[in-house]
Amino acid sequence: MNDTAIVTGASSGIGLAVSRTLQRLGYEVFGTGRNFDAQAGEDDFHKIVCDILDTEKMCGIVKEIARRHHVTVLVNNAGVAYYGLHEELNAEKIRQMVRTNLEAPMILTCQLLRELKKNRGYVINISSVTAVGSNPHGCAYGATKAGLSGFSRSLFDEARKYGVKVVTISPDMTRTALYRNADFKESGEEQASLLPEEVARAVEFVLSQRDGLVVSDITLKPQLHRIVRK
Repeated sequence: MNDTAIVTGASSGIGLAVSRTLQRLGYEVFGTGRNFDAQAGEDDFHKIVCDILDTEKMCGIVKEIARRHHVTVLVNNAGVAYYGLHEELNAEKIRQMVRTNLEAPMILTCQLLRELKKNRGYVINISSVTAVGSNPHGCAYGATKAGLSGFSRSLFDEARKYGVKVVTISPDMTRTALYRNADFKESGEEQASLLPEEVARAVEFVLSQRDGLVVSDITLKPQLHRIVRK
């Protein structure tokens, strides 16, 4: 039976790039997303159309996957961001970020942790450079990612004796749809943003280490720090 990976937010961007990489490495990949466009439809990984905030449905799905397959990798990638002055947000936007970026990864990890302990597997959390430092115009988003990174650190210390590897990958600005709700976007300069495939290569690097060596934190930054206003 092939090793199986579950990737959230797999319909585009980093999640799609990670799914393709895992397929190339021989994993059977189950990717979740609210919808899969034509680009994602060209791939043959298992596409699961589901809103990650539908907790009961998502838990049922991953439970069934774990029952039928040898799950060794969980990639918590799905994320949402709203930027601007904090007082310009509303309760629903804040709630969506907290639930998507922090609550869902903790719940899915909880659902799969016994299986990952049995299989000496990986929890890979896609965090952000905003998890450290100050984030004006992104206070709530940065706080959710700081929570995710903190969860990773504590979970590794809790589960490491069972062979579970917990890894945080923190990309800086990446060419994805994450900034669709912002008044800025990545610069068009090649050296001013990351590619989703580069984040996926970090996942491959994590998985390529010998058993007994854990690369627990990876930060990825472009050479230049530049944004442009929309």
